[in-house]
Amino acid sequence: MNSDEQATPSPAFAKRRWVLPAALVEDLYPPSPRPGGRPRRTARDWIVDFACFLLAVAVGLLAVDSLDQEANLPPVLAAVDQVVGALSCAAVWLRRRWPVGLAVAMVPVSLVSATAGGAALAALFTLAVHRPLRYVAWVGAAGLLVQPLYYWMRPEPGLPFLASVVIGTLLTVAVVGWGLLVRSKRLLLISLRDRARHAEAEARLRGEQAQRLAREAIAREMHDVLAHRLTLLSVHAGALEFRPDAPREEVARAAGVIRESAHEALQDLREIIGVLRAAEADDAGRPQPTLAALDALVAESRAAGMKVTLADSVPDPGTVPASVGRTAYRIAQEALTNARKHAPGTEVTVSVAGAPGDGLVLSVRNAPPRGEVPHVPGSGQGLIGLTERATLAGGSLEHGPTPAGGFEVRTRLPWE
Repeated sequence: MNSDEQATPSPAFAKRRWVLPAALVEDLYPPSPRPGGRPRRTARDWIVDFACFLLAVAVGLLAVDSLDQEANLPPVLAAVDQVVGALSCAAVWLRRRWPVGLAVAMVPVSLVSATAGGAALAALFTLAVHRPLRYVAWVGAAGLLVQPLYYWMRPEPGLPFLASVVIGTLLTVAVVGWGLLVRSKRLLLISLRDRARHAEAEARLRGEQAQRLAREAIAREMHDVLAHRLTLLSVHAGALEFRPDAPREEVARAAGVIRESAHEALQDLREIIGVLRAAEADDAGRPQPTLAALDALVAESRAAGMKVTLADSVPDPGTVPASVGRTAYRIAQEALTNARKHAPGTEVTVSVAGAPGDGLVLSVRNAPPRGEVPHVPGSGQGLIGLTERATLAGGSLEHGPTPAGGFEVRTRLPWE
């Protein structure tokens, strides 16, 4: 998933964007970087910032009322306390930009200013929300160590020393725990969003892989079908070219085979293109060949001038599963095409045997070629495709020269 897709939120999310923190929005949908790298505050951020500021001011005002009750507090120190508290409340607006710096600065400030207590709690809460636990642990521990010294220097009116320390400790722990809870919820939401992105990416990759496999299957089908038809065209066109004085009947027969082969090739090509254009597979097209069509394939090859012998020991080819029969037909078709190209004029034997539970065995063997056979470009690619087709069907395919000097393609396919 590219950055543009990540940065483009949905319309529904854009309407609810104001209810999420700016940092969370930036993590979920990172937009183009702003000057300074700071995320833009959302409406929720402004509400929370105002709430924290008002809370710090309210705590500071309560502390101002308690200053008059402190014994032996010089007026100058009371005035400094209020000034420092006012500046601390104003510094709350900087808590998002410098959470660590503000929290660290508030530790010594809270030691000398009672009116800065609310700002110190807001800074500690922000630190727990936006920074890892190690920062919170160090700053929180420093604040807890400073509290006994503060209450020893400036006892709380009407409260024992130990009670003041316990209340201050519980308040600090509560604020830190609240901040850590908010941070964990944000991290959980981000992790769920990351999982959703990964799931979408995996689904897209699976879809692309399925498309690629479908295209490869169509390419194999096109090779198996068109190679056979075009080979017939080539053989008969070559015969007409080298025998212009052939009898009229042979010329007419060759022209008829060329016309029929061209028509069949166009029909097969239209069918494959229709599958490519269709949104989904359409079973209403031309029926796929099965093992029962093997007789027609052999007859077609004989009409093209090949010497083909068919030894079919399967009693009822219609009982063979369609997928197995189609695979056997395509393998026989490709093997006959190869024999026509690489061993023209030789005798080819096609043998089929098998039964349910034993599997289906198909063999195509040709005699040694006569004379020098010119090299055909792309030799071997069809056999690779046949091996892959047989493997996908759960079977196996072997090919190679025979002891007599010919060539044999032999496949075994499952037949349950």
